[in-house]
Amino acid sequence: MALSWCLFLAMALFSGPGTIYALAPENEVTLHPTTWLSENRVTPVHLPKGHTRRLYFTLKKKADLLSVTVSPCAVPIEWSLAVRTLKDKPPKKTHWSSKKSMPEVWWRGSGREVRIYTYTGNAVDTYTGPAYAPASIYILRLKSNEQDTQVSAYLHEGPGPSGAFPELPSDPRVHTLGVGMTSVTLNWAPSSSVVIKDGHRPHHEYCVLVNHKHNYRNLCAAHEGIRKEIQSMQKRQRRDKQSKEIVWATLKDWWWRQPDALKDHESSTTDKFEDTGCVCRDIESVCTVSDLLPDTQYYFDVFIVDKVNGTSAAYTGTFTRTHEEARPAVTSLREGQVKWVTLTWDANSLQGDQFRFKPRGWQQNGLLTLHTCNGTSKVKVTVSSKGRTLTTQEVGHQLAQIWLQGAPSYLIQLQALDPGSLSTIPKGDSSKSKFCLKMQTSSAYHRRAVPVFPTTLQIKSFNKLRTCNSVTLAWMGTEERSLYCIYRRQIPLDSKHTSTDRCLDPESRPADERVLCKYFQELNPRRAVTTAVVSELEPGMLYVFDVYLMRRWGLPIKYHSKTVRTRSEC
Repeated sequence: MALSWCLFLAMALFSGPGTIYALAPENEVTLHPTTWLSENRVTPVHLPKGHTRRLYFTLKKKADLLSVTVSPCAVPIEWSLAVRTLKDKPPKKTHWSSKKSMPEVWWRGSGREVRIYTYTGNAVDTYTGPAYAPASIYILRLKSNEQDTQVSAYLHEGPGPSGAFPELPSDPRVHTLGVGMTSVTLNWAPSSSVVIKDGHRPHHEYCVLVNHKHNYRNLCAAHEGIRKEIQSMQKRQRRDKQSKEIVWATLKDWWWRQPDALKDHESSTTDKFEDTGCVCRDIESVCTVSDLLPDTQYYFDVFIVDKVNGTSAAYTGTFTRTHEEARPAVTSLREGQVKWVTLTWDANSLQGDQFRFKPRGWQQNGLLTLHTCNGTSKVKVTVSSKGRTLTTQEVGHQLAQIWLQGAPSYLIQLQALDPGSLSTIPKGDSSKSKFCLKMQTSSAYHRRAVPVFPTTLQIKSFNKLRTCNSVTLAWMGTEERSLYCIYRRQIPLDSKHTSTDRCLDPESRPADERVLCKYFQELNPRRAVTTAVVSELEPGMLYVFDVYLMRRWGLPIKYHSKTVRTRSEC
């Protein structure tokens, strides 16, 4: 007999505890501390993935009604309520080991287990029903199949509401009163829990949350969203080797847009009202959320929070999209049209004028020519097509050419730059300045590139060839066959302003000022020099001569004005 007992003990030791459990009865509870569900107190429970947690409770003798409320967090859970009834009361003195816990004593007794309620989902759910026989123990089973999560359980005995959870109105929906570019106004039906008594502020308040992703079913899920976003930002921080301050500033602006939302980002995910990051926290059932981004979709959730019991109830959230910014009018440009544009540089506004051009021909090529009429003004030109930026240039006092190629339509945006600066960001100067700009768009049917500019725009006069009634001028041409026109005007001998307005078109000048027009072409750029003799002048007078390169595409190119005085005696 002793030898048999030794063999049995040796087998138990070598086989491990699993064998001992296997020999145990099917409905016997293993030896571990028992978790009891207390009455009228919120009990937080951590659910590991795939494991079932059990909470036990019994009712008072006079209790004829009970209610159990389970509040999941961010993921759906399974929970059930069962009752085990006994035919006979358990003996006060048991023959079993003193290590047995109270639930195991109930399991050892004769009786049966009845499942009275089951639920699967992520919404707050409550079971209310009659109490069973007095000699009964209730088992609340909780399980999460997706991931580790947190739940809260609450037990209430007797009729009537428990008062631990805030009450929602009959219409728990959140309504949108007004939507702007950067703000949204919300309202909702007030809760009967928010009542001011004897002039004292109630311990229930509303909390409004806003985010870019989705609506939340409860406040705990909102905490989980904050925690996951923080972890995601920390991973990107380590991967991109960015500073912690930049990451947290981005998270604060993107997620909750409130400075108190991330003060304690490592806290637990239980319903702590102080850590929610509410954009509105008040007893009024209306809220205006400001500092939003234009043309952006936001999700709004409203929770009523009991600050004493640490519980909350969620209204049915809503979502809306803020209005987009007012876009400036787009002006269509005609083929070959010379457009005069007046731009205003304003330190408080960075919007510019917009134009649209559709080139002709199957090649869809075009030429944009711009010329500012102020020597100190600069313009930022942005050309885009179908939302894609094709080129960006800064145009100053020199005539600029921008080649348009490969798109059926082009959007041209002109933005005045800060005078004296190459940046569009002004530095503390709120003054305004206006200046004119001349532009032209034309289709280039058979061209593959922009027209060539002369190597220099200077005009040369030959002193030895100057007479009492004529002067000889020379200027550089291009490789292309082009038309050159010479204009003259007489000015007083003591005149200080001898230059001609560079934005003055040849068509705008008087007809008697035009001297001649000639075609010229030279394939060798070094030898592309042409001359002209201007006669019928008066002796000893001062003249201003202007040469214009008349082009088939683009604006005419004006050479620098040349002042020449004819000889008094010949």
